[in-house]
Amino acid sequence: MLHIVESKKSMDQLSQDLEAAVARHKFGVLGVHDLRETMAKKGVEFARACRIFEVCNPHQAKKVLEANLEISTALPCRISAYEEGGGTRLATIKPTAMIALYPNPELRGVAEEVERTLEAIMAEAAR
Repeated sequence: MLHIVESKKSMDQLSQDLEAAVARHKFGVLGVHDLRETMAKKGVEFARACRIFEVCNPHQAKKVLEANLEISTALPCRISAYEEGGGTRLATIKPTAMIALYPNPELRGVAEEVERTLEAIMAEAAR
């Protein structure tokens, strides 16, 4: 259900490289949530670095949303960058797992294509 890629890069370098890879694959970064920063603003201390990138390809999103607007509850796709075991990781929920929650089996091909792209983005960023 999850796709996880390990990296030896710093959080800042991994984040920068992730944004570049997203753009190369014709996706866009809609937003970045820095969990440590957000929690600190709420008075909660959180030690580990974790950034959640909301990414989207509008053409692919349009295909699934036109078939079933309820799929908007699973969009945009998210890639999490976080510290783990002295290194960094990228993780995402596989789009094929997400699309299986909806009664639209005809969208499996779109989910597979998006999944392949997300995996390529993550592999490029982690190298």
